[in-house]
Amino acid sequence: MTDIAEKRTIIRLFRVHKRYGAKQALADVTLDIAKNEYLFISGPSGAGKSTLLKLLYLAEPVSEGQILVDGMNLSRIHRRRIPVLRRKFGIIFQDYKLIATRTVYENVALVLEAQGKKRSYIEKKVKSVLRVVDMEDRQAAYPLSLSGGEQQRIAVARAIAGDPKIILADEPTGSLDDDSAAVILELLDVFHRRGATVVVATHDKSLISGATGRVLQIRQGRLDPTADI
Repeated sequence: MTDIAEKRTIIRLFRVHKRYGAKQALADVTLDIAKNEYLFISGPSGAGKSTLLKLLYLAEPVSEGQILVDGMNLSRIHRRRIPVLRRKFGIIFQDYKLIATRTVYENVALVLEAQGKKRSYIEKKVKSVLRVVDMEDRQAAYPLSLSGGEQQRIAVARAIAGDPKIILADEPTGSLDDDSAAVILELLDVFHRRGATVVVATHDKSLISGATGRVLQIRQGRLDPTADI
């Protein structure tokens, strides 16, 4: 591979396997993701999409193979460096994973507090990202008082608050109506245009049909190169 290609690659998986006991969740996955790429990983439920994303930020360890993220080899990373790795990511989950007992503002601010940012910076940043997702007027609300679409907007705001290099979205529109789903996709487009690498795992064919980025199919834990469009 050329030096230019090396510089453009932000995520690299080489012959990655993931097993849960006797179950093979991922098998022999090799994949390069370029900086500022917009990648869709498609496949049915249970195909291995979520597992693949989890391996990238070390929510799960690989069983075999190598993963490099922005120059960090995940099989050699020291435990103390894992927070550094995870700050490279903004993660959007289908079920939002907001803290019900914290306000909208507090849910977003937690990311910045974990990074040790000053209170004055946090206040400005939280208001800024809430403005981007059109939720600035709901910062004192609690998650359970919001609609599903509003909760997912807050999840997006939380994901991008730390200015991550990479955004991972795991079925981000799976529980939303069409209008709310369209808003979330528009937001992902915005952050991609601002320079983020965006990886979306989805089984929603309507999202894929309108995709402007690369689309990969995963079936029974294996990437299907013939479906790369």
